[in-house]
Amino acid sequence: MQLYCNSLTQYKRLKTKEVKVGDLLLGNGHPIRLQTMTTTDTMDTMATVEQSIRCIEAGAELVRITAPSKKEAENLLAIKNELLKRGYRTPLIADIHFTPNAAEIAARIIEKVRVNPGNYVDKKKFELLEYTDPEYLEEIDRIRERFTPLVKICKEYGTAMRIGTNHGSLSDRIMSRYGDTPMGMVESAMEFLRIARGESYHNIVLSMKSSNPQVMVQAYRLLIQTMDAEFGECYPLHLGVTEAGDGEDGRVKSAAGIGTLLEDGIGDTIRVSLTEDPEFEIPVCRDLVKRYTNAAAAPQHVPPVNKVPYDPFNYQRRQTFEVSNMGGKQVPVVIADLSKVSEITYDKLAGVGYRYDEALDKWNISDTAADYIFTGHQLPAFALPGTLKVISYPATAAQAADHQKCFPIYDAAGYLQAKAEKTANAILNFVMIDCFSDETTINDFTWLDELANDPLAVLCLSSTNRNAMPSVRRMFMELLERKIQNPVILVTDSNGIAADEHLIHYATEAGALLLDGFGDGVCFGMSADAYQLQDAGSKETSGRNYGNNNSVEQFINATAFSILQATRTRISKTEYISCPSCGRTLFDLQETTAKIRAVTNHLKGVKIAIMGCIVNGPGEMADADFGYVGSGVGKITLYKGKEVVKRNVNSEIAVDELISLLKENDAWVEPLPS
Repeated sequence: MQLYCNSLTQYKRLKTKEVKVGDLLLGNGHPIRLQTMTTTDTMDTMATVEQSIRCIEAGAELVRITAPSKKEAENLLAIKNELLKRGYRTPLIADIHFTPNAAEIAARIIEKVRVNPGNYVDKKKFELLEYTDPEYLEEIDRIRERFTPLVKICKEYGTAMRIGTNHGSLSDRIMSRYGDTPMGMVESAMEFLRIARGESYHNIVLSMKSSNPQVMVQAYRLLIQTMDAEFGECYPLHLGVTEAGDGEDGRVKSAAGIGTLLEDGIGDTIRVSLTEDPEFEIPVCRDLVKRYTNAAAAPQHVPPVNKVPYDPFNYQRRQTFEVSNMGGKQVPVVIADLSKVSEITYDKLAGVGYRYDEALDKWNISDTAADYIFTGHQLPAFALPGTLKVISYPATAAQAADHQKCFPIYDAAGYLQAKAEKTANAILNFVMIDCFSDETTINDFTWLDELANDPLAVLCLSSTNRNAMPSVRRMFMELLERKIQNPVILVTDSNGIAADEHLIHYATEAGALLLDGFGDGVCFGMSADAYQLQDAGSKETSGRNYGNNNSVEQFINATAFSILQATRTRISKTEYISCPSCGRTLFDLQETTAKIRAVTNHLKGVKIAIMGCIVNGPGEMADADFGYVGSGVGKITLYKGKEVVKRNVNSEIAVDELISLLKENDAWVEPLPS
């Protein structure tokens, strides 16, 4: 049964229609195209041209520019002509919200327009409305009447179009029938697509963006299934996670959402939305896409899937029993890999969240402290904090003074032998399984049944296959089929060089599984060569050092917690839903985001949205607890959820007013002294 991709076990691009954007072809097996969006004022022609050139020279194959009104749409001609004058023919995209007239102007000038079906004709007032079937159809007719002129212009001028649904800006009409759901996102786009097809216009790309990677992934999968069922074909897909933020968190959240879909061959063009200068988005896009160059040529020995034993359209965590603090309803654990350090010291533990105060003889434990450390062939020479436990190889674990704090990790054969000889740990044992890396069939894994429901065994799944995630996912399917409910740790090693490569690798490999409800913990490591490079100080990409991590261990540990946060499986810190800025932005978004982060980053579990303008504000921050939205030059509107609390606050005092709002709603705690 084909669900939403060509294969769940082999890398194969999803077959989509070919779309022409200027001289650029996308879809239908063409390379995955990289794009970004300018942040300058569209009326500032030269600034927009200069920034577009920086993006193009960084590798952008498409550049999007906001056109909130007719005057900006008209100025696209000056921007395009200046770029052509300088020898740049990269296709331009007009970003349209609310203003059909602007879209109709832009469609006659540049190569592509983007419309949001949630606010192009429909309204978003956060009102709960009820429509009878005839009333609902009347609204569809109204959309057809208003949208058809744009379709005809695009068809006449050879202009491409993206129908871009955003989770946070679903119209009140769609919300009334489908709720705040992935299916509502799909239907919002399908209404516009049906109208376009009715006019025999097919030069269309679609997107299903959300700031929540879980929702985003489900929406794209549903869209593919819906298009295939209704039309027997799929249109190209533009992938992105909205309002991802900046730095490590922005890259992790984007990679978890985009990477999950790319793993299954889904996606024809991508944009990573970072609250940074747009040219910095392109290297992240490139790192995401380059994983799939010649991916199909890699030999795989993963058995095909005849029946999918889980629902890929609705999140449900795999059912497991508890072993120690893993499985059941426990949040996923983090295992820090210290096996490559020459000596386990207090400084190394500080890197994974445990800071020792020698004067007070006291451990300070952070909210992002690892639950276990993997030490390989060595044991710490000092007493560990009470909450931290050790995993080591069996011979080393046997030498530990306390077998309630130090546990062995075996391969499958070693564990079964230890069980038979009664030498296994009496509380907890970890069992490594390399998934489908040899020329084996599923029948060679009959020993899995001997591990089934062993109350002392936690499985650790990894794969040395080039495309490891599908191999591990296939093993999860086997566990489900055999009703094996042992907890599972996701083990992922990276061979990357720079920080972005590691972030993307971990977020894609582990994030894809976590978003499908698989995994009761994570353990990230690096190859020996990669570790040495990182340890030598090569943690910077594009001039950035994420989170001021001063060790490999600190970097990996922070990444692990960021991935769990991005996939909504373990909340350990403040979450920021921050738009990437554009020509509509009414304040310095990067500076303001940094300022808000500096004073609120200790508020575990609180979601704060930082939005540049009213277009992205109320809609895209719908998932946030509090919102900080530009409402005019130098003016900020503060939200609690979807409700306006304070309007037109001077930007000089707006951060202080946000803190006051947090305090008034019992969401504030005083930060601990550093």
